[in-house]
Formats: sequence, structure tokens, C-alpha cells
Amino acid sequence: MNLVGNWSYPTAVKFGAGRIKELPAALAQAGITRPLLVTDRGLADMAITQSTLDILEESGFGRAIFADVDPNPTEVNLAKGVEVYKAGGHDGVIAFGGGSGLDLGKMVAFMAGQTRPIWDFEDIGDWWTRADADAIAPIIAVPTTAGTGSEVGRASVITNSVTHVKKIIFHPKVLPTVVIADPELTVGMPKFITAGTGLDAFAHCVEAFSSPFYHPMSQGIALEGMRLVIENLPKAYADGTDLEARSNMMAAAAMGAVAFQKGLGAIHALSHPIGAVFNTHHGTTNAVCMPAVLELNASAIADRFDRAASYIGVDGGFDGFRSFVQEFNDSFAIPRKLSEMGASLDKIDELVPAALADPSCGGNPIELTESNVRALFEAVI
Repeated sequence: MNLVGNWSYPTAVKFGAGRIKELPAALAQAGITRPLLVTDRGLADMAITQSTLDILEESGFGRAIFADVDPNPTEVNLAKGVEVYKAGGHDGVIAFGGGSGLDLGKMVAFMAGQTRPIWDFEDIGDWWTRADADAIAPIIAVPTTAGTGSEVGRASVITNSVTHVKKIIFHPKVLPTVVIADPELTVGMPKFITAGTGLDAFAHCVEAFSSPFYHPMSQGIALEGMRLVIENLPKAYADGTDLEARSNMMAAAAMGAVAFQKGLGAIHALSHPIGAVFNTHHGTTNAVCMPAVLELNASAIADRFDRAASYIGVDGGFDGFRSFVQEFNDSFAIPRKLSEMGASLDKIDELVPAALADPSCGGNPIELTESNVRALFEAVI
């Protein structure tokens, strides 16, 4: 199957193997002449990054890179990135990488022209209107993992380095102007990253599908996204060079991020504070939390999964799906407890209020309370 396409939903997406070569044209389309490529430390010296910088240099766009980005990026990383952006006289950002590089890159473009602190633009009410929209630089997004879907999102998750709380920063103009989704860039991912990022996409689709809010478009996208992950993540995990599986996973990741406009839930409400406090990998943390959250939400979501299970390739309705999720995790060597990733219950009094304050709470099918959130943490840690 020729998995190549030009999409205009929710922004311009150039999808297909080898399309990183179209980066110069994407920059021209966005009106960027002096781009800063923002990525994370782990990607900075990798071949996919260096070859992308080669494309930029050979096309007359320079070779500027900022990679001082943590796995859970902070406002400290952001301040350094903005400093580099301004010092280099850049006029746009290439957000390159997984969730950390994409989120931080988008925020460099957003904050370079603002005068207020980043926390003033948290995704609360109409706080986004505080920003000077004309000062937001254009963004090209290039995902190198298939998980977060941040390339098609209008927000970034930034960890407050002082309070260890993750905050969602939102503005409509943070949506990249052009996305280059080239599955060849994901071929070199190690198995544990393939699994963790893929299960992040799966969690996005599962939570969006579970959300009680009315959004039929996102509901359909979430359903198809779950099917794509179930069919293709095992293939990509077993053979990282399987470009068809890699392509379908990259599509599923973008679909998950589009779908969760309908809402997230307790998986992310737990995962955000765990990641902020213990610096765990986000997608893997989501995967560990998923079975316990499905158990909590069973009474509210069983009917819809009973109807969906056969389509996504799972026997036994909701009960079969619940069993499948744990087996799916196990097949990728995902820990069954977050304690195996360094988390501990001695921080539970800090984790519970942070989870209850997380915006994801609002999309959970069952109301989250102090008692059931505490019980969830005790179950997953």
C-alpha cells in the first residue's frame, strides 16, 4: 500500500516516507528564512537530525540547532531556547523529535515575542487571549516518534521546575503551519521507545473514546486510531524497518492527538504528576496506568467498548478489551507497577492534589475524587 498523502486536517500535513526532503519547501510555505531546529539532547547527534540539518544547510537555511531539552521539558529549557532564538535572529522554528522536542520547539516560537511569563498562558478559560498573537513565530513540526501527536496540537506540556507540576500551555497559533510526517525518521527508534510512544498514542485514543463529551468526529477518529495501534504496534516493535507499520503508527499518533479534543481522563491525570515528580517516560507511564483506570471507569464505558471491540480486533467486548490491554502491555515488556520506573508512594500527598487539579480530570467518565484518585495511585505504584 502506498501510504502517502497531503492532508489539510487539522493543518497542512505532508505524510509519507522520504518527505523530509520537502522541508525547504515547507519553510518557504511558512515564510521562514532563518529557522532554529529545536530537539532534545538524545536526538541532537543522531543521523536523522544531522541529515535534516544537511538539508537545511544545502538549501541555504543555515544549520542552527538548540537541543538543551529535558525529557519532560521545563521553563528553564524554554528560557535557554528563547535566548538562542533571539541571539540567532531566527524567524521561525522547526520542532523536531518526540513529545519533548515538539512541545519545547512550539513554545520557543510562542514565547520569543511575549512579555508575560509562560504560566500566564496556561490552558484555563480564555487565558490564551493574553498572548500577543502577532508575535508568535511560524512553526514547522517534524515528528520522529509515533506517540504524542504534538505535531498536530495547539498546546504544549511544560513542567514547572520549582513546583514539579505539568502545565498545559495553549494558543491556537501554536498549531504548526506545516507538518512533515516521514515514517522513515522513526525506523531507528529503540524497541522501548517504539513501545512507550506507541502506547501513548493508544492511551490518547482510548481516553478520547471513553470521554463522555459529545464530539462524534473525534469519537470516530479515536476508534480507528485504536485499531491501527492494535494491528501495527506489534509489527513495528518486532521489526523496526517495517515502513508500513511505522507509517500506520505515525498516522495513529496524529489521530490520537486530534481525537483527544474530545477529552482525556484519569490516565493522564495520574501520568502528568508522576512524570513531573519522578521524570518517568510519559507514554510508558500512561500504559502502566491504563488497566487500573479502565477498572475504575468500567460501569460508564463498558457498553461503548462492547460495541467497538470486534472492530478493533478484540474478542469479548469490554471485558475482553480490559484483559487485552494488560496482555498488550506485557507483550512490550511494560512494567506492571510504576515503582519499577522509580515512582514511590511517599509522594502520594503531593501527587493526589496535582492529579485532581489536572485538566484531564474533566474528561474522565467517572467523577474523580480524592479517595478514588488515591486508590488509583496506590494501585499503579
